[in-house]
Amino acid sequence: MNKLYIGNLSENAVASDLESVFKDAKIPVSGPFLVKTGYAFVDCPDDSWALKAIEALSGKVELHGKLIEVEHSVPKRQRIRKLQIRNIPPHLQWEVLDSLLVQYGVVESCEQVNTDSETAVVNVTYSNKEQARHTEEIPLKILAHNNFVGRLIGKEGRNLKKIEQDTDTKITISPLQELTLYNPERTITVKGNVETCAKAEEEIMKKIRESYENDIASMNLQAHLIPGLNLNALGLFPPTSGMPPPTSGPPSAMTPPYPQFEQQSETETVHLFIPALSVGAIIGKQGQHIKQLSRFAGASIKIAPAEAPDAKVRMVIITGPPEAQFKAQGRIYGKIKEENFVSPKEEVKLEAHIRVPSFAAGRVIGKGGKTVNELQNLSSAEVVVPRDQTPDENDQVVVKITGHFYACQVAQRKIQEILTQVKQHQQQKALQSGPSQSRRK
Repeated sequence: MNKLYIGNLSENAVASDLESVFKDAKIPVSGPFLVKTGYAFVDCPDDSWALKAIEALSGKVELHGKLIEVEHSVPKRQRIRKLQIRNIPPHLQWEVLDSLLVQYGVVESCEQVNTDSETAVVNVTYSNKEQARHTEEIPLKILAHNNFVGRLIGKEGRNLKKIEQDTDTKITISPLQELTLYNPERTITVKGNVETCAKAEEEIMKKIRESYENDIASMNLQAHLIPGLNLNALGLFPPTSGMPPPTSGPPSAMTPPYPQFEQQSETETVHLFIPALSVGAIIGKQGQHIKQLSRFAGASIKIAPAEAPDAKVRMVIITGPPEAQFKAQGRIYGKIKEENFVSPKEEVKLEAHIRVPSFAAGRVIGKGGKTVNELQNLSSAEVVVPRDQTPDENDQVVVKITGHFYACQVAQRKIQEILTQVKQHQQQKALQSGPSQSRRK
């Protein structure tokens, strides 16, 4: 076969460009270049020159910014039923490829072509032309955890648009409404031919992998601050994330040992303030979402009435042990983030209020504000104990914590640890004073 097909050509490519390419490679041709939009044909003097052209030029020569592809031109009688599928990812199982191909008709043969590259090449022969024509565009579906989809899309959809333009594909993502607490994955559908879909998959997975690694790095930085908590079990990250356990070792001065969650099962109440616009999404249709969230987290979750008709924030009252707080607040934070209830220019933050006994507020602040300053440096959250507060009927005052999710969680855990230390100190004093009073009697 001495007739060549030249593919992946730029729209700007003309016959003279191809003549220069072949001349530079010292490969003779026996006729003019027949140039179409995106591809061309040419005849070589014989089969050996055609093979040399394929070896020297295919995927190795760039023309107008695109690497040209050179291969034997398939005769028309075969072309109507035969397809060549290239760039098949190495991890794609053959059963998956077969199941895709048979959706479009009867496959007479599917033979693998020897290749030195990591990706596979197959020749597929269909029983008729119509089936082969339909197979030229196969929708590729990719499942991705919703935590990564926002970064894949990018601000104003720029990342996704760029992938579409670079790979000549059409990409759509399933709506948020299809998500549930137990199915946090979105379906990414890529439409194009097999080759362009493979390129798009590579770019999509590269972006998802980058997001995943960034999340793992962030988790590693924070994990040692919240020991005793099984981050894998919380459902905030994909189950295959391979999240390493919190680091162990002697605590530093800034990171005193935290009580293990398994041991600290005391119920806590946190007041979380969220955008008023997000309340409907948190509650869900007929209250289904908030009921699912409550069951998932193992916490009581209630939304307080609005303080005024035009109130911009609403209070969510979460009652449950530490791990339940982490789960519930994490899902609420994620919902606010994914639904874009905060303007793109703003960072999504949580504002949490914890009520502490008035006599313990001084311990949270520390001498000259030392403790609260250290706490802010440690967690990256803003921690405020408003001055001149009047204690409520339970002799409690409010500590306000504002920051992104992990910062807010670290600050909450630290404050709860301080409260535990205060309680333990009081119990010790009570035990010590009890026997001494008895002796005086």
